[in-house]
Amino acid sequence: MTVEWSTNVGLIMIVCNILAIAIGKLNIQQQGVGPGLPGGPFFGGMGAAELLATTSLGHIIGAGVILGLSSTGAL
Repeated sequence: MTVEWSTNVGLIMIVCNILAIAIGKLNIQQQGVGPGLPGGPFFGGMGAAELLATTSLGHIIGAGVILGLSSTGAL
């Protein structure tokens, strides 16, 4: 089942990515290792690998939340 994109779907994905970044920021043991990002302080000093990993997790969580909400009819 696919869900048509809407503002609510976008907001859910953004919230899930922010949640995953916060979880990663608290749990990554060696932060800032590897190549940095342009505007590093804007991303909280995260490296490229950390940002990629946390946003990947955020998309997995977001897809699950969106599919779950749409299957229950809440979205």
